[in-house]
Amino acid sequence: MGPTRQPVFRGTAPALVTPFAPDGEIDEDAFRRLIDVQIQGSADAGGEVYGGVEALVVLGTTGENPTVTDDERRRLVEIALEHTAGRVPVVVGTGTNSTAQSARYSREAADAGADGLLVVGPYYSKPTPDGVLGHVAAVADATDCPIVLYNVPGRTGSNLTAETQLRVTEAVPSVVGLKEASGDLGQIADVIAGVPDGVAVYSGDDDLAFPTVCLGGAGLISVIANAAPGPISEMVRRALADDVAGARALHYALLDAMRASFFESNPAPVKAVLAEMGRMSETLRLPLAPLTDAARRRVLAAYAPLVAAGREAQAA
Repeated sequence: MGPTRQPVFRGTAPALVTPFAPDGEIDEDAFRRLIDVQIQGSADAGGEVYGGVEALVVLGTTGENPTVTDDERRRLVEIALEHTAGRVPVVVGTGTNSTAQSARYSREAADAGADGLLVVGPYYSKPTPDGVLGHVAAVADATDCPIVLYNVPGRTGSNLTAETQLRVTEAVPSVVGLKEASGDLGQIADVIAGVPDGVAVYSGDDDLAFPTVCLGGAGLISVIANAAPGPISEMVRRALADDVAGARALHYALLDAMRASFFESNPAPVKAVLAEMGRMSETLRLPLAPLTDAARRRVLAAYAPLVAAGREAQAA
């Protein structure tokens, strides 16, 4: 009998953006404010106020982690842990396409006090299943911090099949979660059906969170939560509580904004929304570029009710 596993969280965790000031430096005050809004919650388009998220993810894809320096990485983790102060778990993105670097980042995050590590499938290299297993096992050997394995073939160039993900969870006991962003509900269902007890499966796509939880998933690692933590986390909570009708209503209320978050490369759309709300600059680091005018109009139109609620909250 293997060790008892415990998921890092159940519910919703935003993949936090990294706020940059117009001069390109990290905006630490905006980052702290963003953390507070996530934990406190926000209103929906109708003004109903919902509570906040169940965890935070720092330095994921939405956090532009490939362009963050090692010193900035350590500072962001330090701020997130200090400012969160145990209110919710903090998961740190530590995966790269270098196993040695991923292990080093993982040790540093664990030593700083991270509650979990988000380890993406190695990008660019396109490893075989044996390579994926070896990569994750090496990270696990570097620290006993719980791991969430992240499958996002649209970013990495290779899909971690259900068979590969299940093989890793069986072989590496510190893997307690899987973030599934393949966009394939059939594969997601196969993963959920086959994971060992205690391993949580999270949707990595906002618009698939509702069906993923209905299939037996444990929650969502979200982009839209940066701008609307209350409504999206409430949708997931209702789905987890088998309030299908309530969750479905929120899913459809948020669907336009969910889709708008990917009109152009994430996190450009949600940063534009946060700037419109007055929460931070929408500054991105190259090679990401600001939204085109056409995309900006579409994104802000889709988010308009949530932007209005966010501005009211900011003014208060």
